[in-house]
Amino acid sequence: MADAATHHGVPVQRIDTHGAVVFLAGAIALKIKRAVKYPYLDYSTLARRKLACEQELEINRRFAPQIYRGLRAVRQSPDGTLSIDADRADGEVIEWALEMNRFDERKTVNHLAEQDALPEALLREIADVIAASHDSAPRADHASWIASVERIIAGNTAAFVAAGFDAGPTAALDQASRAAFARRQALLQQRGSAGDVRRCHGDLHLENIVVIDGHPVLFDAIEFDPVIASIDVLYDLGFALMDLMHYRRCAAACTVFNRYLEVSGDRHLDALSLLPLLLSMRAAIRANVLLARPTRDEAQRRAIRALSDSYFDLACRLIAPAPPRLIAIGGLSGTGKSLLARMLAADIAPLPGAVVLRSDVARKRHFQVADTVRLGADAYQPEVTEAVYAGLAQRAARILAQGHSVIVDAVFAREPERAAIAKVAAAAGVPFHGLFLTADLATRIARIAQRRGDASDATEAVARSQQHYDLGSMTFAEIDASGTPEQTRQRAQAALGKTLAGTDQRCST
Repeated sequence: MADAATHHGVPVQRIDTHGAVVFLAGAIALKIKRAVKYPYLDYSTLARRKLACEQELEINRRFAPQIYRGLRAVRQSPDGTLSIDADRADGEVIEWALEMNRFDERKTVNHLAEQDALPEALLREIADVIAASHDSAPRADHASWIASVERIIAGNTAAFVAAGFDAGPTAALDQASRAAFARRQALLQQRGSAGDVRRCHGDLHLENIVVIDGHPVLFDAIEFDPVIASIDVLYDLGFALMDLMHYRRCAAACTVFNRYLEVSGDRHLDALSLLPLLLSMRAAIRANVLLARPTRDEAQRRAIRALSDSYFDLACRLIAPAPPRLIAIGGLSGTGKSLLARMLAADIAPLPGAVVLRSDVARKRHFQVADTVRLGADAYQPEVTEAVYAGLAQRAARILAQGHSVIVDAVFAREPERAAIAKVAAAAGVPFHGLFLTADLATRIARIAQRRGDASDATEAVARSQQHYDLGSMTFAEIDASGTPEQTRQRAQAALGKTLAGTDQRCST
C-alpha cells in the first residue's frame, strides 16, 4: 500500500494511528483499519474491518460529504499481486480501504493551533458547525452514556497505572473524577431526559477538524461503537475545548465556548458545573489513547509518552477548578466594553474562561430578533432596559450557581444598575469586580462609526446624548479606555491584579 507503483507511480505518505493506517497518494487518501482489538474497539477480523469502514462512510458523510468517497477492496491475485479496485471480481479480498478526497493536512486545526493561526471568525464558525451538528444529531439513550462514565474513569486509571504514571496524581485524579460524577449524576440524568444526549461526532479533538475552502469541517467521527458516540453534547464539545487548551490556546477555547453558548440559547447554562468532569475526562482519554499509538523507534515512543503526560497533567488541573467570580464592565457607548470583555474572558478561571453576557445581545433576544437587526427608540424605553438588566442578573446568577465565572457587559450608567449586579455576586457568595471604561467623545464617536455587523445600536447621536448622563457615585474602578485595546486590557488587568494572580489559567504545562 505504501509502494508508489500501487498508486500508478504517485508518491505515498503513510500515517499510523492506534486504530488505522492512512495512505496519502496524490488527491486520494486510503484508510485501512488495523487488525487490533481494544476494550473499546474490535477490528480483529476482516469482516469487522469491512463493517467498520461501511459504518465510517455512512456516519461521516453526514459531517463531511466532500471528503468521503466510498469503499474499495484490496485484492490479491493468485500470483501474489495486490490491486485496489472495488469493481474487479478476480482475486481474493484481503483488506478493505475507505477512499477519501485528500485535503491539505496543514489545515487541520491542531496545526493551525500550533501556528497560532486561529482567527476569531474561524473559531466562531467552528462553534457554529459543532452546534449545528448537535442540533441535527438524533437523540440517544442516556442510560448507556451515564453508565459508561465510571467505566471510562476506571479504564483511564487502569491504563495510567499500567503505563507507570505517578501513583499519587493517578489516584487523586481517579478519586476526584468519581466524586465529581457522584455529585453530578442527577444533572446528567436530567439532561439525558431533556434530549441533550445525542449521537454525536464523539472524537472532536483538533486533528479531526479541518479547514476546507475557508470553512471548518468535522471528520473521522466514531463509527465503531454507537454507545461511545452517544453522549452529552457538552462532552462532545468538550473534546475540542480541552484540545485547544492543550495547545495553549485558552483564548481560542474561550471564544468557541462562548459562541457555542450564544447560538445554543440558555439551554446549557444550568449544566456548566459538568465542565470540570467532562473536560478532565476528555484530557484523560486523550492521554490514554496516545499510550496505544504505535511507534517506530525509542525517540518516537518518548515523544508520544511526553505528549500523553501533558494531557494527563491537564486532566488533573481541569478536575479541580478555581472558584468563580463576577466581573461587570460598564462604560458609555464606544468605550470598548465588549472587546475588553472578550479579551479578559480567557483570563478568568475556571477554564475555559468566563461566560460573557452582553446587554446588546440580550436586548435583541428580548425582542426575538437577530443580533444585527437595528432596534428603534421604543426598544430603549426605561421599562425595557430594566427588563434587560434584570435578565442579565438572573442569567449571571444561574451561571455562578454552577461554579462558573461571568463577565457582564453593559453600560451600567445608573447607580441602581451597578448596585444590582453587585448584589448578584453577594447573593452567590463570590468575589465581585466592577470596571467602568472612560474615553473622550471624539474617540467614542470614531469607534462607533467603524462598527460593522455588530449587535450594538449605538450611533453618534446616542454617544452625544450620553455625555449628559448623571453617573452618580461611581463604585466601579474607572479604567482609561482612550488608548489601544491592548492598553485598555493592561489597565483592566492591573485593576483585577489579585483576581488574575489568584487563578491558574495555564492551558498546558
